[in-house]
Amino acid sequence: MGNLKEDKADRVLGIYTKLMNGYLINKTEEAQRYGVNERSIQRDLDSIRNYLENDSENAGFINTIVYDRIAKGYHLEQIYKTKLTNSEVLAVCKILLDSRAFTKNEMKDILDRLVECCVPKSNQRVVADLISNEAFHYVEPRHRTVFIDKMWDIGQAIRECRYIEIDYLRTKDKTVVKRKLKPVAIMFSEYYFYLTAFIDDENVRKDFDVLNDSSPTIYRIDRIKNLEVLDERFHIPYSSRFEEGEFRKRVQFMYGGTLQKVKFQYSGTDIDAVLDRLPTAQILSEEDGVYTVSAEVFGKGIDMWLRSQGENIRVL
Repeated sequence: MGNLKEDKADRVLGIYTKLMNGYLINKTEEAQRYGVNERSIQRDLDSIRNYLENDSENAGFINTIVYDRIAKGYHLEQIYKTKLTNSEVLAVCKILLDSRAFTKNEMKDILDRLVECCVPKSNQRVVADLISNEAFHYVEPRHRTVFIDKMWDIGQAIRECRYIEIDYLRTKDKTVVKRKLKPVAIMFSEYYFYLTAFIDDENVRKDFDVLNDSSPTIYRIDRIKNLEVLDERFHIPYSSRFEEGEFRKRVQFMYGGTLQKVKFQYSGTDIDAVLDRLPTAQILSEEDGVYTVSAEVFGKGIDMWLRSQGENIRVL
């Protein structure tokens, strides 16, 4: 009896090793090699398949055994990865911590679940140790507002094209105003999540600099005090749909305003930083290390950025 168990173990390990090394398994050939019938080889393959699927949590990806009809044999195939690599999850955690977008408790919960769900168990302690000091000294945003569920509700309203009504704390006079909006996108920029939306009330819109429908208004989500998703729906024709990606390339500091073109000369040491900051920027010319650059931007935030560059930039 002991020899039978040892023979089976040797057989299963032998087939497993061949599969892991990329070989094709033919049941008839393996049955002849080990002196058993093909049903035994099939049971061995089933056992290996079950082991691979159960091991997916530790391995971080799912391997399975599939039959190749053309080659008439079984081979190992990776279906998909179920985990992030150590370096991937470390990078995501660092980005989250640097974003300072959430309260300290929220950030801790998100990081803990990210490591637990996305990293193989054998490496979880290593990744946790690499971010522990930064997480301990994490500085939460001053507003200390929990808004994730509210942001999800906004996302659902965007998806279903439903109007929303918000009570919003304005920055200029610290008053709370009510707005009925057509929400079109959720965006993140420098510590805060923003809602971009079109104002539905003409009486409110008349007080704004931007009146054309192509320019949405921008609201910090943490400043939305109350939110109601209405049953009423709006319709934006496909040809007039809001292009979030194109808008994002043109907006600076999430300030409202009109679409404009700027042209300036840059004499600093890192033109790549300018091009990364202004995704629509184009280098028109370069002479003696001085670059002439043009860009298409949305809103007034570009003025703040240009002034912040000091002598490195001269607006043309």
